[in-house]
This record gives sequence, C-alpha cells and structure tokens, in this order.
Amino acid sequence: MKNNIGLKGKQIMGYLSMYINDSDLNVWHLSILTAILGLGYKQGDRRRIKVSRSKIMQLSHVNTLPTYHKYFKQLQDLGYIKYTPSYHPGYKSEVKLCKKRLSQNI
Repeated sequence: MKNNIGLKGKQIMGYLSMYINDSDLNVWHLSILTAILGLGYKQGDRRRIKVSRSKIMQLSHVNTLPTYHKYFKQLQDLGYIKYTPSYHPGYKSEVKLCKKRLSQNI
C-alpha cells in the first residue's frame, strides 16, 4: 500500500522527531511546537505560520497564561522559533520555524 503522507506531512514528522530527540525540551515545549506545526500544516506553510495566543493555547492544551508565556519564550531563547508579534487587531502574529536550531540536532 502506498504511503499517502505528502511532502509537508513528511517534513512535519521530521520536525517532530528532531524535537523529541532534544533533551532540552519538555512536554510543554513539545505541546506548543506541535500546535504551531499543526497550524502550519493547516495553512499550507512550513516555516512562517500565522498564530494567535488563544489558538496555540487551545491546541496545545496549555490553560494558563504564565505557563504559555514561560515556555513560548524559552522556545524563542533556544532558537526553535522566531516570533513576530502583530499589534494590529486585524492581523495575526507570525511564528517562523528556525532551521538553524533544527539542523543542530541532526
């Protein structure tokens, strides 16, 4: 039987396997990253993903703002994501997946 996972699906699985193998990440980091990847998959984009805090919290099952902010910031500090906030109510913020950090874990 032929595998029906497309190129985007394979790349997401590659990202996930790299994240899982990084001992610096805990379950909260993985949950947030998985939510971001899921949004990117739905949007058809692998690197620049339009996000909102409420959507990431919903998808990652992170229920408190302090937890969300702590681990989201750590992902930025670790170099996994670059966050570009939007202060305009009509535009979502953007998260960019950083290849540099991903390539260090290969």
